[in-house]
Amino acid sequence: MAVEQQQPQTSDGAAPVRRYALGVEYDGSEYSGWQRLVRPGEPDLRGEATVQTTLEQALSFVAGAPIDVTCAGRTDSGVHAACQVVHFDSPVEREPRGWVLGTTSRLPPSVCVRWCVPVAPGFHARFSARARRYRYRILNRPVRPALQRQYLTWERRPLDADAMHRAAQALLGEHDFSAFRTVHCQAPHARRDLQHIALRRDGEVVEMEVQANAFLHHMVRNIVGSLLLVGRGEQPETWIAELLAGRDRTVAGPTAPSSGLVFVGPRYPVECQLPAEVTL
Repeated sequence: MAVEQQQPQTSDGAAPVRRYALGVEYDGSEYSGWQRLVRPGEPDLRGEATVQTTLEQALSFVAGAPIDVTCAGRTDSGVHAACQVVHFDSPVEREPRGWVLGTTSRLPPSVCVRWCVPVAPGFHARFSARARRYRYRILNRPVRPALQRQYLTWERRPLDADAMHRAAQALLGEHDFSAFRTVHCQAPHARRDLQHIALRRDGEVVEMEVQANAFLHHMVRNIVGSLLLVGRGEQPETWIAELLAGRDRTVAGPTAPSSGLVFVGPRYPVECQLPAEVTL
């Protein structure tokens, strides 16, 4: 699966660097999100753990040198990932198996490296991705969960999943998603291409799957929060289309909890030669 590549050479005679891509799985419950809160190598005096810092420390141990990673999409505090993709450059070569097993051995139980692939120097985990996918799961029953509670949002009132699905179809296509964007979002504009969204019920669980070229800060959770009002019968199905057209975050539904959200992973063109689960 390794891609043939010409490694960049340094003009000062230093060892050339090789670029690798990793598939990373993590339970975000105990982390303050993905993004490192300090510069590489600096101590976090606030004591807030992040997935990026945790992964970089493990990779740096395996490499014997400081490693800085770039991810496909940053996740918020409490959000999980089934296959976050990152890339990093290393001045030392290791077999993919060595990166996977060595790094995972230095990680806490909540994080693991699933796979490693050498990639071309021009590969970029964020900018090479053509789409991102998320999944949101809601336990819909009168009693709160005991098992799997960190991966579910609980809604005690009955939900009409079919109505939620029909309402969500208004979001398909390229639109200005300002109605579902947090005020803290730093993206230069709110236009996104939402390529797929589906909601279905499986017993007591209502699950939403969504894919777009990219997402705004809290966009998925804000969509879920609004769809919950439709599912409970508090708003008509046409309300979602009205919110989208109005572009006013203040009249949309609340932000749904982070616990039910999983970043399924990004998707890349086939020429990147990454595993099938992250390939278009």
